Amino acid sequence: MSYQGSFRVWRGDVDGGALQDYTVEVNEGEVVLDIIHRLQATQAPDLAVRWNCKAGKCGSCSAEVNGRPRLLCMTRMSTFEEGDTVTVTPLRTFPVEKDLVTDVSFNYEKAREVQAFSPPEGVAPGEYRMQQVDVERSQEFRKCIECFLCQDVCHVVRDHEDNKAAFSGPRFLMRIAELDMHPLDSADRRPAAREKHGLGYCNITKCCTEVCPEHIKITDNALIPLKERVVDRHYDPLVWLGNTIRRRKG
Repeated sequence: MSYQGSFRVWRGDVDGGALQDYTVEVNEGEVVLDIIHRLQATQAPDLAVRWNCKAGKCGSCSAEVNGRPRLLCMTRMSTFEEGDTVTVTPLRTFPVEKDLVTDVSFNYEKAREVQAFSPPEGVAPGEYRMQQVDVERSQEFRKCIECFLCQDVCHVVRDHEDNKAAFSGPRFLMRIAELDMHPLDSADRRPAAREKHGLGYCNITKCCTEVCPEHIKITDNALIPLKERVVDRHYDPLVWLGNTIRRRKG
């Protein structure tokens, strides 16, 4: 079964652009990326779109469908009615390169700012020993495919461009939380999370969790526990008193 579907696709580049209307054949079982590819093949050969695996594991085909950040390869056409107009636009938080392709280099810059895994002294690579129970809590975060949908939907940077310098976003705060929970990581990551990566900007609206294609509970399992650890360090009166006494003794 097939039908002629109505689509609005953003076309343009760094200098500007606009939505253009297309009518494209839709077949049973297809996803939005199939439609974009058919549009390229039949009507718009110069349409730019980033994709790779078409299996929901590379994170390349991130875009916004009807205003919601999604993976094009995991958004089934069966979720829309035949008479619906499906609007496909680039990720709003990042600068447009061309059409549906955005410049996500912001994320790689933030990734480089996260201190790498720091094993304890005297333990060489190949000598790491951990029990499964010790890594279960943070293992969930390793499912991240870096599609950056959570970064795109986070209103801290989506609506406030000037926050980007001081805020790393949910994906990299989750990375810090993962390392902070790692049983063999020896670094104290709480000061950097608070001062360098802008943890305090996050107000736990859970929008990042809602769009994660891997269903990682980013807010509940990473960001809130990391906030609790930072609060314990900086605002718990007993911890403050203990640190003050130690400083005086020193």
